[in-house]
Amino acid sequence: MDKNTLIGMLLMGVVIFGFMWLQQPSEAEMAERQRQLDSIAAVEKAEAQRDIAAGDVDTLSTSELAHLQSVLENMPAEGAVINNEGVVLSLRDGKISGTVSVADTTVQWDEVTSATSQNPAVHNLAVQAVQRALDVYAKNGSFAASLTGTEELVTLENDSLKVELSTKGGIIARATLKGYKTWKTPQVVLFDKGDNDYSFTLSNNTQRFETKNFYFTPKKLNDSTVVMNLELEGGAQWGLKYTLVPGSYMVRMEMVQQHMTRIIPLNINLVDLDWHQKISRHEFGKQFEERNSGIYYKFAGKGGDVKYTSEGSNDEKEVKENLKWVSAKNQFFSTVLISDSVMNSAKLNSQVIDKDSKDYDTYLKDVNIHTLVPYSSGKDVPASFYFYMGPNRYYMLSSYDKFSPKEDLKLTHLIPLGWKFFRWINTGVIIPVFHWLGKFMTNYGLIILVLTILIKLILAPLTFKTYISQAKMRILAPDIAKINEKYPNQEDALKKQQKTMELYRQAGANPMGGCLPMLLQMPILIAMFTFFPSCIELRGQSFLWAKDLSAPDKILEWSGNIPILSSLFGNHLSLFCLLMTATNIIYTYLTTKSQPSSQSMPGMKWMMYLMPLMFLFFFNNYASGLSYYYFIFTLITIIQTYCCRFFVTEEKVRATMAANAAKPKKKSKWMQRLEEAQKQQQAMQRSAAKRQKR
Repeated sequence: MDKNTLIGMLLMGVVIFGFMWLQQPSEAEMAERQRQLDSIAAVEKAEAQRDIAAGDVDTLSTSELAHLQSVLENMPAEGAVINNEGVVLSLRDGKISGTVSVADTTVQWDEVTSATSQNPAVHNLAVQAVQRALDVYAKNGSFAASLTGTEELVTLENDSLKVELSTKGGIIARATLKGYKTWKTPQVVLFDKGDNDYSFTLSNNTQRFETKNFYFTPKKLNDSTVVMNLELEGGAQWGLKYTLVPGSYMVRMEMVQQHMTRIIPLNINLVDLDWHQKISRHEFGKQFEERNSGIYYKFAGKGGDVKYTSEGSNDEKEVKENLKWVSAKNQFFSTVLISDSVMNSAKLNSQVIDKDSKDYDTYLKDVNIHTLVPYSSGKDVPASFYFYMGPNRYYMLSSYDKFSPKEDLKLTHLIPLGWKFFRWINTGVIIPVFHWLGKFMTNYGLIILVLTILIKLILAPLTFKTYISQAKMRILAPDIAKINEKYPNQEDALKKQQKTMELYRQAGANPMGGCLPMLLQMPILIAMFTFFPSCIELRGQSFLWAKDLSAPDKILEWSGNIPILSSLFGNHLSLFCLLMTATNIIYTYLTTKSQPSSQSMPGMKWMMYLMPLMFLFFFNNYASGLSYYYFIFTLITIIQTYCCRFFVTEEKVRATMAANAAKPKKKSKWMQRLEEAQKQQQAMQRSAAKRQKR
């Protein structure tokens, strides 16, 4: 394109846009045009109203009547078309009959098909309702006959679990766990009718069929197996087969079908699975139960990790990797959907129930899970799953790995036991010992007591070492003070450090000797912090005044809410938490009294007293079993401290220190480097002094 052509095209564009701008209507012209359109619309509306008044009504076309006849003929005998708008029609002896309910009025079928009506407006609404019903049945094609029916419930149960299957959608509508109760009901209903629904969406090249819309025909094969079946056009069948595994909380769910290639082409290799559940509340302490509920999921493969959505706030995640299972989990119970193959990616949405909602006292979270499942219309069983609906009990969850021999299901990760290292302490030590003690004792308060004593016996050498180190440091305090007085200047800091380290070496003391044993105990204390709130064995177990060791032991309650304080502390006072705080204050007093630095650092001293008071606020809403454990643990520590003081006197410690001082000691590399640094510093000081004299 040359220069002249380009200039010509630009000039043409300017002319065209200029002409369009000059020809655009003014505001007055636009207002006049709108007035004319409004007048035309008013005239058309008036004419329509006159037509209705004259008796002109809408009618169903010949093709619509033929379609309706065809739909009814393809339904079972005595069948009916029913939709949410009140269309109830049936076919008897080749004739359509029934009613259509609209605008609080019931219109007979003969009136709907009539060309005249005494109430044209209602008549037209009835015709429109039938047209919408026909549209719904047209969209569902071969599945249309299953859009109508009556919901029934079919029950399967064993010694552990009772499930009720609904013919509407072919789903597990209700699950009851035997042997467990809530704080206000005699049984734990994991989810009730209307709280749990899931649907597969099958599709061909033009239509999508959501199984939640259809009424299934139940066929009970035996006491533990039911098939929810859909009879489709052309002899095709599609259904869900449920088998309750004897003596377990597992339900096998298989997608079963025949001749589905007549409806779904072979090139369709995925079906959508949508699962919605309102996670029910079961515990008295809602705050902590809510904090431990949400969606958990495991990535497919032997090394697949277990992740979860936020437990304290609304959360939405899109997972692109394959999943092995997904779960709607609360503190002590879970519903887990485990795929025999994989689930291809997922969208997860977890919503906290709003405090102003009417559901706030009944539910914890509202969760939605969307995923894709491998499918083939040519297979008799294109997809299969297990539903686990039961308690978060460690050894029980571990035993269900047998249902997936190719990979570890890691269902035990539904129990929050802390980070990897702390989790290892719980799973490798605490839980086995706790389970072993449970074989000999039935009172869990006594089991916690014995477990605490065993832990303290194991940690006794560390406790003893801590006390000896503190005693040595207390004895050396006057000598260290003398060194500080002898070398007050900053330039003597290296010399002061050398003398202090030499004193420690001669006495066999270590300034870190009291801290390290305490640090070694911390992993166990943290592991127990995650173990007790997650231990379902404590649920409903009473001890002394505590009615439930998995909930706060409230001895005092009040009704008013104090802003901020109520959210942290609650509206009650827990006695075990109060006892734990008291013992911690006593132990802090004994510790600060034995430390030589406590008198010279009063600010630090009061900070140490502040920590137990913070525990009072922090643990007041926690499980009473946890506060009871910390109370016993600290109480035993206090007893050990007094025992150490009785058996380990200051004279014995001084004698040991004197013996250590008398032994020849080889200088450590640290001391050698320290002496070399001191010599270099002294040489530099002498050089500096000589330069000043000059």
